[in-house]
Amino acid sequence: MHSRRTVLTTAAAVAAACAAGAAPAHAEGTGIGHRSAPAPAPSAAVRSRLRRLISRMTPEEKVGQLFVMRIYGESASDPAAADVAANQKEIGVDNAVELIAKYHVGGIIYFGWAHNTREPHQIAELSNGIQRAGAAQRVPVPLLISTDQEHGIVARVGAPATLFPGGMALGAGGSRDDARTAARIAGEELYAMGIRQDYAPDADVNVNAANPVIGVRSFGADPQAVARMVAAEVKGYQGAGVASCAKHFPGHGDTDTDSHVGLPYIHHTAQEWERLDAPPFRAAIAAGIDSIMTAHIVVPAFDASEDPATLSRPILTGILRERLGYDGVVVTDSLGMEGVRVKYGDARVPVLALKAGVDQLLNPPDLGVAHGAVLKALADGELAWSDIETKLLRILMLKERRGLFTDPYTTHQEVDRVVGTRGHLATADRIADRTTTLLRNDGGVLPLSRRRERRVLVVGADAASPSGTGGPPTGVLADTLTGLGFTATALPTGMTPTQALIDQAVAALGERDAVVVATYNVTATSRQRTLVEALLATGKPVVQLAVRNPYDIAQLGGVKAALVSYSWTDVELRAAARVIAGRREPDGRLPVPVMRADAPATALYPIGHGLTY
Repeated sequence: MHSRRTVLTTAAAVAAACAAGAAPAHAEGTGIGHRSAPAPAPSAAVRSRLRRLISRMTPEEKVGQLFVMRIYGESASDPAAADVAANQKEIGVDNAVELIAKYHVGGIIYFGWAHNTREPHQIAELSNGIQRAGAAQRVPVPLLISTDQEHGIVARVGAPATLFPGGMALGAGGSRDDARTAARIAGEELYAMGIRQDYAPDADVNVNAANPVIGVRSFGADPQAVARMVAAEVKGYQGAGVASCAKHFPGHGDTDTDSHVGLPYIHHTAQEWERLDAPPFRAAIAAGIDSIMTAHIVVPAFDASEDPATLSRPILTGILRERLGYDGVVVTDSLGMEGVRVKYGDARVPVLALKAGVDQLLNPPDLGVAHGAVLKALADGELAWSDIETKLLRILMLKERRGLFTDPYTTHQEVDRVVGTRGHLATADRIADRTTTLLRNDGGVLPLSRRRERRVLVVGADAASPSGTGGPPTGVLADTLTGLGFTATALPTGMTPTQALIDQAVAALGERDAVVVATYNVTATSRQRTLVEALLATGKPVVQLAVRNPYDIAQLGGVKAALVSYSWTDVELRAAARVIAGRREPDGRLPVPVMRADAPATALYPIGHGLTY
């Protein structure tokens, strides 16, 4: 990585270009080691400088600034051969440097599967390389580097960075202070790695237990409670200098279709939307949020054309801009998702999104097609240059607020000072300790006693870690319980255990005093039910831990001890183990109702339910 002096010299060169009218000479954000609070509206002088910068751009450069694109590889200039091949196949370039030179993109999004996020120093070096490429353009413009770091089940940057409980776990904890603290620390760590925009928090109100794409990413089912948590996280992230992004407007919480693979419909009336879906977005806007992400969902009550919200002018301009008064950056959800591609071709989608009110076009499947389509729509008069320049000004003002024109770079020293520190990790554990929810404890099965139930078997689902680090869940639970004075053994049985595995688990329990079974989204026909029933039949104490959605207990009537961790990340599993061992109280309260399996209109456990010892 370049020295601090080198990156500051490059930043000075960008600032010199600003002074000549290419970009702002000064920015509201501060340099490395400091964080910018939510910024006031840019001054007239700042707007003037940014307009002069826009005036120097070619049409291709202006359009490029509207795109946020993926790129394969852990290096901006020298990725591995397989990543070069992937870039050539999908984008027609070798690396990030060539992507920026060819298309002048305004942002890059990091993914684990694209090999962008192997470890913090590598991420910082990648970010610096991207920013050097931005500074080397004919018109120097820093890039807005983004990622999806919601925590919980959606995290692109793994250990040794600090990982916090996700949305529903924080909703179970119910503490706005915890939500703000988690977002602030997460933002500080992203900032230190050169990431200045986080597509978080999730502002969806999860009122549908069958929701396959939101679920535990949401803070819960109570719109006002979700709104309070969203506002807290916005203040946390942006207080750390990172642009926050509330998603997925106008609200993705009441669907049973995943917009990655289909086009969901939301059948709320306008009044239901105002009561259920709007409060978190109103709260985010009131908190000064920098950006809002659209949803690839159809809301017939708002747009009779049944276009997805991402392409709907009545929704994005009529409701978000005009009714809610939002004038920040609007970014699409990924344009590679099926929900936005089912009705129109890939050349029409970016044009329609811009006409609807979008500013940033995220991750189109074919950047060349999308970039060319926007240029053609401008040449044909379907899009107006004045509108494009208004969008571009919003994007540049966001970069200004987040200090990118002052200093977009980071250092190894900053990474070491901030990322995954002992204090941050301890704070994550303390927050997680307030989220585990005890749903049932008939006969006082919990906490387990090191005297009576010293030998513990841990079985169940070992889902892949969401961040690509840590796990497996049964191993984390067993290791933590062993560290707390038990003798715990892990026996993974999976999400669809075979009869042979079930028999093996029952035999293993015969030599032990109690069993903890990790369940994952149990259904009426799930083999996990068969496993739990077989374990219960032994007469040994059975502790059921739902490691994703909290609804499993509705399918497991015979269980006497049931808890929820809301995720299978290490930080939440360790917290659940401490509750099982009696080292911590189960302080969490359900942020969603758990309905009865035999009477879906009746609550088995209402919002706010949670037992203590």
